[in-house]
Amino acid sequence: MTDTSNPLSRLLIGRPDLSDRWSAVGTSPNASGTAILQEQHGFGRNPGNLLMHAYVPTRLARSPALVVAMHGCGQNAHDYDKGSGWSALAERFGFIVAYPEQQSSNNPRTCFSWFNPDDIARNQGEALSIREMAEHAIVKFGIDRSRVFVTGLSAGGAMTSVMLATYPEVFAGGAIIAGLPFGAAHSVHEALNAMFTDQAVAAPVLGDRVRTASEHRGPWPKISVWHGTADTIVKPSNAEHSVNQWIDVHGLTSEPSRSDRSGGHVHRIWNGGDGCVVLESFTLQGMPHGVPLGLTAGAGSCGAAGQYFLDVGLCSTSHIAAAWGLDQERDDTQYSPSGRDTGLEYTRSDDRVAAMTAGHAAGKAGPTAATALGMRGSDPLLETNSVIAAAFKAAGLPVPMFTGHSIGTRGRIQAQAIIDAALLAAGLKRK
Repeated sequence: MTDTSNPLSRLLIGRPDLSDRWSAVGTSPNASGTAILQEQHGFGRNPGNLLMHAYVPTRLARSPALVVAMHGCGQNAHDYDKGSGWSALAERFGFIVAYPEQQSSNNPRTCFSWFNPDDIARNQGEALSIREMAEHAIVKFGIDRSRVFVTGLSAGGAMTSVMLATYPEVFAGGAIIAGLPFGAAHSVHEALNAMFTDQAVAAPVLGDRVRTASEHRGPWPKISVWHGTADTIVKPSNAEHSVNQWIDVHGLTSEPSRSDRSGGHVHRIWNGGDGCVVLESFTLQGMPHGVPLGLTAGAGSCGAAGQYFLDVGLCSTSHIAAAWGLDQERDDTQYSPSGRDTGLEYTRSDDRVAAMTAGHAAGKAGPTAATALGMRGSDPLLETNSVIAAAFKAAGLPVPMFTGHSIGTRGRIQAQAIIDAALLAAGLKRK
């Protein structure tokens, strides 16, 4: 029987009771309170032998972002999604969340191998598998390559450091939660030392570890570091090492641009040469090992409290999403992605477009609506088949083959052509 009172067992072996005493808050993606994660297959060579799950929102933004989120030891993708609340935000704002998942065949308690040299080098092992997952999501869901981010807790936080160092050109930003800096360990013995003892490593040495992990020379990802002062599983000094690592990589001064304190939590910010935030850290007073949550609306509620998901009055998920610009209400045309089993559904959620359509029905001119759909010409009347064709084209779908009227003329709506194109796009009909 495993001695789970030992901190080593808790991090590298894990805890069997991570899913007890959940207390959900916020808006759930579905009525049951459990998000539906889709397992993704065929995402690459997968040398790390990992699994991939994804949360695909009901309506995906036209140029969506991607968040790669990694669980801690003893957890799986569903645990981390439920506790962190990432899928609820993805549902609201239309971005994709990809969840790498460790298999017990690799590690009995599902820890990512952040300390194994074969898994933390570029184009090798688990690091390459996670990179392949990101690429799979980018291609499948039309992700904006400038809006790809990575985050994780504990072993997942340490693996976040690995991904930011080995593939800095892929990720615009990363959030390391209760994790360790890149290169902190290359064996189990070194991992234990890094986790449980204060290390003395100079910032230039830490920075060199990132610079030698790839041939990339900038620009570098923006970094967010979160750690509790009462963490007995991963020494809080590891947060400072992560901060110093990226201070050196970004060429920043050791003194932050500004610092503030709220509820005992210390927030430090470093700005780059353009005045924008490139590095921040949160030191959470009295918080043990886990993901910081705020379970009230005023704290930006998110996630569900449970083992290693802790209510400290500050929701890391909401803050990180806002820092990455993921919290903007969608105001463009949205569509249901083909990867989600919800049928083919198109929704123009922008009230302004709806108002223009209503104006046309009342006999008012509507050139602005035509322009919004990529149509040209000064004719104030909406050309029905043109609107339909433009909508299909904008969504990357086959344009219905209208007969009797060319695109750009005001013919009757040809329902069968629309149905045929929709069935073809859904893979339910052959050409």
